[in-house]
Amino acid sequence: MAKTAHVSETPATAFLKKNGVVYGEHTYPYEEKGGTRTSSERLGVPEHVVVKTLVMEDESRRPLVVLMHGDREVSTKNLARQTGRKTITPCKPEVAERHSGYQVGGTSPFGLRKPMPIYVERSILDLERIFINGGRRGFLVSLAPKELVRTVAAVAVEAALER
Repeated sequence: MAKTAHVSETPATAFLKKNGVVYGEHTYPYEEKGGTRTSSERLGVPEHVVVKTLVMEDESRRPLVVLMHGDREVSTKNLARQTGRKTITPCKPEVAERHSGYQVGGTSPFGLRKPMPIYVERSILDLERIFINGGRRGFLVSLAPKELVRTVAAVAVEAALER
């Protein structure tokens, strides 16, 4: 697993430091449309431990964040049912960027522009360590998944679909 030199601070790393989270920094050459498969290959870690941060919205266009294993898809139907919403759909990239403050491909659940409910696939919390976006394309941070619950009040759901 590649561990690299410190990169410049992002809102996500500032948030992690402020909250006393122990984390590692990992950079890799970003590839447009490469997704978690590319980052896992470049960093030499299983795609299952790379967590994607997805900005979605409900039927009232209220935003929410979903954290999902890199090798899984989100069942929006199951997610809506578990969160008491009628429907949930992915946000368009420009809408997601407006809500989160991050460029798509560099979205982190830490240091979001505006507060949003955050949901995490339950099995992510069982992992020893996860790799999740650090607030910039080509930059992941590794940390204990319990920090998602402690720092951003992530609520566990079961909405994963095999890819």
